[in-house]
Amino acid sequence: MKNTIFRNKALNIGEKLKKVITGKHQGIDGLVVTVGLCIIALLLCVVMKDSLTSFIQTLVTALTNKAQTMLTL
Repeated sequence: MKNTIFRNKALNIGEKLKKVITGKHQGIDGLVVTVGLCIIALLLCVVMKDSLTSFIQTLVTALTNKAQTMLTL
């Protein structure tokens, strides 16, 4: 009886250790990374606002020209 209880506890500890080693444990690590990436993206948008605007305008112009070309065929 004591052997099975000890074995079950050892298996549970082994499973928890396996999750920690493989990175599949629950925690706020993923949340911290997500929030950090969002902050970096917002900072990039603020810093590169003019470049981003010209890039989007270039894309829209190119797509509009391509669509007009396709529609006239």
